[in-house]
This record gives sequence, structure tokens and C-alpha cells, in this order.
Amino acid sequence: MMDLPRPKAGQPILDLSTPLPLIDEDVLSANIARVQAYMDAHGLKFRPHIKTHKIPAIAKAQVEAGAKGINCQKITEAEVFADAGFDDLLITFNILGLEKLERLKALNDRIGGLKVVADSRTTVDGLSQGFAAGRPLTVLVECDTGGGRCGVRGPEAAVELAEAIVSAPGLTFGGLLTYPKPDSEAQVEAFFSATLSALEARGIACPIVSNGGSPSLFSAHKVPSATEHRSGTYVYNDRSMVRAGHCGFEDCAMHILATVVSRPTEDRAILDAGSKALTSDLLGFADFGLILDYPEAVITGLSEEHGTVDLSKVTGRKPEIGEKVRIIPNHTCVVSNLFDSMTFQRNGIVTRVEEVKARGLVW
Repeated sequence: MMDLPRPKAGQPILDLSTPLPLIDEDVLSANIARVQAYMDAHGLKFRPHIKTHKIPAIAKAQVEAGAKGINCQKITEAEVFADAGFDDLLITFNILGLEKLERLKALNDRIGGLKVVADSRTTVDGLSQGFAAGRPLTVLVECDTGGGRCGVRGPEAAVELAEAIVSAPGLTFGGLLTYPKPDSEAQVEAFFSATLSALEARGIACPIVSNGGSPSLFSAHKVPSATEHRSGTYVYNDRSMVRAGHCGFEDCAMHILATVVSRPTEDRAILDAGSKALTSDLLGFADFGLILDYPEAVITGLSEEHGTVDLSKVTGRKPEIGEKVRIIPNHTCVVSNLFDSMTFQRNGIVTRVEEVKARGLVW
């Protein structure tokens, strides 16, 4: 398979082949600084989720800005970041199966700050069997505070599982964790507060209370029981973050550069960016991204290689064949997993290219 030529530092971005994601260096840095300043102002530790970018160099910038460790979703992601020198790693996924447990044990043996989650006795028992001999593994109880995904249902169940972790060979109880639904801070705080009181009554220390989610980013201070917050999308931002009120379009560091390859009719354009570049993840939108240069245009459909654009609402000039346009994606995290590398730019000039090291690591 022939390697595609990579952009080089110093190239104008409009000279680059498309489709191609571009990261604005200045917007990226401003996003990191802005969120870290918010967390610092409210006395919260911040643990960025690396699934948005999957790039060690960006995680390093986040930690240098003040982040306390990072959040990974799978063991293989955590291995990549451990290889890059990161030690305080939280994996927010139930880990089951002998092969995964063997990899997890090897990872725990070589870094000092590994933590995982569990929401069932089945998961706890499996972790205990894998870690009964050797270095103990720190385990947090994942709580369903209303998000309806993983997690124990209710403070009583959280305490019961915490007690199971405390008594399980090879495990250390690390605390509580949740991924809540948006705008549910009072519900999250009530769950955490009740659970912490019950744990204290049983003499069980709870060092970490981890709240999370980009939708809850700037409401983190409304959960006073939390010791840390986790978020990922903020580092690039996207249409969903603008819709949530967390930023403006000017704060979106990722743009997809695409080329108009066909104009079959006056009101239809075809881009070279399809589902392999923009993703089919709508996140509640009716279309597949915002074309910054033509905001009234609507990306109505994606096949693998083609993006279909409705131009009927565009007044004035319309894009021509060969013209390059910039698109803000609905969901940046998925875009990161579609490309082997990410091209960074400042003022329209390429500054660097970084490999997306943790791309495609699904377990």
C-alpha cells in the first residue's frame, strides 16, 4: 500500500490535498487554558479525556497547563499513553476477560497511577482474580446518577460494591465516578453526598469523587462533593459544544478542509468529504457539519467518499468546482479516529503534523 504524502511545516493549507482535518494552534492553546483556568478557580482537579485527540503531544500540553492525570477509555489507549510517559491514567470502562486482564496487569505493573472502574460484582470478581497476586489495582465504583449508561443504581448499591472492592484480594477502593446526563448537577450531588456519608459511617475512605462529561463542563462547580472533573471535547470543540453554549464557532480548533468536486445542478454541490472524513454521527443535528465559508449551505447526506450539499438557501455567490471549504464537524472525537495523522496550522500555514497514536484502539 502506497503511503500518502504528508503535509509539511511551512506549506499553505490551501495547497494541501483534501479531505484533511486541520487544527488551529492558537485556538487549541486557548481552549486548554480556558478550561484549566475554570477548574483551578473552583478548586477542582481536571482529568482530560484523551479520546478526543488520541495524541500524546496534546495530552502533554494539557498536563503542563495543570491537568492532574488523563482519562482513557480502553486498555490499548492507556498503553499508548503509558508508553509516552504518562503515569496517572484512569480507564473508564468495565474490563472483562482473561486476555484484557493480562494486559491490564502488565500495565499496572509498570505505572504507579493506574485506576479502573467497575459497576458489578462480576467485574470486581474478575479484577480480583486477575490481581490477587502482585501489585494491587485501584478500582472506582461507577455510579448511574441519571445518565442511563453504565453504573450502579443508587447510593446503597454503590456502598455495597465499594465494600466488595475493599474486601476483594488484589484490589484497592479508589472512589466514586459518574458520567451524568446534562443539567443534572443537583441529582449528581445528592447521589454523591449520600454515598459519601454512608461510606464514612462504615469507615471507608473515598479519595476520588470523579464527575465528568463535556455537556456538564462549566457546571462542574455545582457538584461540591466532586474532587475532579473529566472532559475531552473542549480541547477542539465542535458544533455540539457550540449548541450546548460552551463556546462559539471561533473556539472550534478543528476544521475539515474539503474540495468541491462537482456541481451537478445550481443548488447541489458534491464534496470530497464523505463519511470517511466527516462521520455519519449526527449528535442530534439534521445535517453533517457546518460549512464556515457558506453557513447557509446544508450537508444533507454522506456516502463514503462524497458529501452532498444543498445550496438552495445560499444567497449570492455559490462554491465553484475546485474550491476548498472549511467544515466544523458535529463531533470531533469521531473524526480523530478516522485519520492517521492530524495537521496543525497557524494563520493558514502548516506548523506540524502529529500521528494519532491511539487511533482505532477498541479494547
